[in-house]
Amino acid sequence: MSPVLAGVLQLTALVAALALAYRPLGDYMAAVYSSQKHLRIEKVIYRCIGANADTEMRWPAYLRGVLAFSVAGVLFLYLLQRLQGSLPLSLGFASISPDQAFNTAASFVANTNWQSYSGEQAMGHVVQTGGLAVQNFVSAATGMAVAVALVRGFVRSRTGDLGNFWADLVRGTIRILIPISVIGAVVLVACGAIQNFSGIHGVGQFLGGSQQTNGGAVASQEVIKELGTNGGGYFNANSAHPFENPNAFTNLFEIFLILVIPFALTRTFGKLVGNVKQGYAVLSAMVVIWLGFTALMMWSEFAHGGAALQAAGAAMEGKETRFGVGGSAIFSVATTLTSTGAVDAAHSSFTAFGGGIQMLSMMLGEITPGGVGSGLYGILVMAIIAVFIAGLMVGRTPEYLGKKISTREIKLAACYILITPTLVLGFTAVSMVLPDALGSMLNTKATGAGPHGFSEILYAFTSGANNNGSAFAGLSANTPWFNTTIGMAMLLGRFLPIVFVLALAGSLAEQKPIPETAGTLRTEKPLFAGLLVGTILIITGLTYFPALALGPLAEGLS
Repeated sequence: MSPVLAGVLQLTALVAALALAYRPLGDYMAAVYSSQKHLRIEKVIYRCIGANADTEMRWPAYLRGVLAFSVAGVLFLYLLQRLQGSLPLSLGFASISPDQAFNTAASFVANTNWQSYSGEQAMGHVVQTGGLAVQNFVSAATGMAVAVALVRGFVRSRTGDLGNFWADLVRGTIRILIPISVIGAVVLVACGAIQNFSGIHGVGQFLGGSQQTNGGAVASQEVIKELGTNGGGYFNANSAHPFENPNAFTNLFEIFLILVIPFALTRTFGKLVGNVKQGYAVLSAMVVIWLGFTALMMWSEFAHGGAALQAAGAAMEGKETRFGVGGSAIFSVATTLTSTGAVDAAHSSFTAFGGGIQMLSMMLGEITPGGVGSGLYGILVMAIIAVFIAGLMVGRTPEYLGKKISTREIKLAACYILITPTLVLGFTAVSMVLPDALGSMLNTKATGAGPHGFSEILYAFTSGANNNGSAFAGLSANTPWFNTTIGMAMLLGRFLPIVFVLALAGSLAEQKPIPETAGTLRTEKPLFAGLLVGTILIITGLTYFPALALGPLAEGLS
């Protein structure tokens, strides 16, 4: 079987699996977030945290819940790392330095999971399981809660109420993420992923000698790493490590975990607003971009232009032979179009145009299908922009899902889409003029910052501000400058957009629904889906094209 055919068959199997899971999972999540009953374990949790889960919240109260919970998460994870040297099961590892502890705490609470450390050489079992894995669950549940709050903004009428953050957080964790993770962890263990609390020990090598490695609760963390679109690996090699991702089947299974909730949330959206066709329209926009980017990535990596790549028969540098070019290309697009950041290959070793596709995937705002929750609320904001553009074309006040899109809503949506470009381009520009930051480009110290060196820094801040977490190799990011600035980019890139999303949701929930007329734009039709795709690509292209031209495009054309 040719590698190209193998890649196409993998993609076909993945699409089929996602299609089978789409309706039941989407309907189940809609039932979870619209239920009026609390499970017994949920009631216990509410009593422990002192929350009244039946109290409706307006957007300022909902936002305070999100921010208070997240601040507490950052502080707890920071202290856990700083005290690691005194904790049991630390495997003898020292406490984490202040700047790296801040970076890691910000990273995992912001659902970014950027790692400026080597997991198997820095973090003990307590930090991995009691700190990082816990944040993998609750940061994902926070994103889902915000998305559901925005959807309620379209549904509620003249109340301003968006539900209860604590109820949404607990339900998303207990009823959705944990059950799927338990099943997924069993599958990974059955296929060869490890799950233990062993210490550091020597492992024999094929050609003689041995190397030191350690075990860990890898399978359980791996599954929520992908399912919650987190991305932080137990090992430095992330999902390229055989303990995390043993074979081609687990590779495809992990891609499925990355994509299944973000895609299924469009069904949840349709059910909650009472029109599943609206969910299909958003889904179709997501699928068109995802399949288009996957096809471009596979073409870029299979084309293998250049003498070295032609001699090898494919662009295999930095890729695992057990996954091949096709599996690596599909994984790469899935992880950068979502806010996952997990990798099964070295992204810096992809072709220049392949690296550009990875960056552009993140620059879209990771909304096709995007992160767990963040993808849905991100694309709904873009839908509001698309409706506004359509309204300008025909000279009519724009409406979406029965709510008028006025000046206030457009200002909030505009602020949302301007945040990440400001962070990415601003921090990149400053880093490119600082000698210490330029010195972190390990492969460009002798020659200066060429296109690939610029791409390394652009990729790092794109990944951080868009809550992705993957990185180009070659950039030594474990420095005070990058730990601090990328940490700031992750926190601001996560929580400033949430502020505007919840304010937008509150504004919509205060409105009275507008009845449809002959002039109302039918947002469930293919025409609107096409307009939404065009809006996403044009806004991103106009914003980031100059930076991409200086980096991956210049490198690819040289």
